[in-house]
Amino acid sequence: MSSTAVKKLHSHIVCKKNVCGGRPIIKGTRTSVANIVGYHKLGLSPEEIRVELPHLNLAQIYDALAYYYDNQKSIDMIMEDEMEDVVSKKYPAGRY
Repeated sequence: MSSTAVKKLHSHIVCKKNVCGGRPIIKGTRTSVANIVGYHKLGLSPEEIRVELPHLNLAQIYDALAYYYDNQKSIDMIMEDEMEDVVSKKYPAGRY
């Protein structure tokens, strides 16, 4: 799928090298798709996620979830990489 097609399908999602390591985020924010998916996997509905992240609207949240389901493998890899135990192994306490 071309970059243009992704932009048309997911108009609220962007990836910028200098923001959040180039990971997919909600346009105009630093809120990652992975963050929204994390709330969703905890059982929160899009409406409940909106309460937790009031700077987002429902269209942005639904677009993030749609983006996730279109790119599930890559977002799951991002989430796995960001897991606390993975991060703590890479950066042990007291070392930095």
